[in-house]
Amino acid sequence: MEEAKKFFRVAIFGSARIKRTDQIYVDTFDLACDIGRNGIDVVTGGGPGIMEAANSGHKCGSTGQVKSIGLLIKLPWENEGNKHLDIKKEFSRFSQRLDTFMELSNIAVIMPGGVGTALELFYTWQLVQVHHKKNTPIIMLGTMWDNLCHWIKTDMLKQNLISEEDLSFIYIVKNNEEALELINDFHAIYKKEGEDGKLESDKYKIMDLSDKNCMAL
Repeated sequence: MEEAKKFFRVAIFGSARIKRTDQIYVDTFDLACDIGRNGIDVVTGGGPGIMEAANSGHKCGSTGQVKSIGLLIKLPWENEGNKHLDIKKEFSRFSQRLDTFMELSNIAVIMPGGVGTALELFYTWQLVQVHHKKNTPIIMLGTMWDNLCHWIKTDMLKQNLISEEDLSFIYIVKNNEEALELINDFHAIYKKEGEDGKLESDKYKIMDLSDKNCMAL
């Protein structure tokens, strides 16, 4: 995986159960295509569903030396990676796989998903919260996350179980255009400042959304 460390990378998390006929598959494909076209690597779990959409879309749009990376997990029902990977590595433990995601990725996009996607979201969040992972924006895309957003603000935050600072790197967006705006902004910062660069944009921050707006994305 040493080769992959040289490039700016976007992790795209999401469900393996999404079908090619689902709109979210098409949306993920289009987003990853734009990411590749902009000279940015993509890293996914390397499997079907959202992962396949991201890797195949990235291959469609990529130019130059950018890579489509898959971090596979050994499961009885998912034995092979999708066919759109430039670099792949297989893991037998989720913890090792998650740590490698964090090592390789500079920004995370959370698409609709189930337990595994929620695990990836909260693991990323915790590592950034405790500064084990530096300056990693987390972008939650789509209306699926509205209720979670509301719960975070009305329960976790209001009960002082988290601080406003813990939400300073979490963004809620409703479409690819908003997600890509944040990705490109952070990419530009990264190219100038490296790992010390920080996305300072207030647009789409979870903290800047009222509880009403959070539910109405």
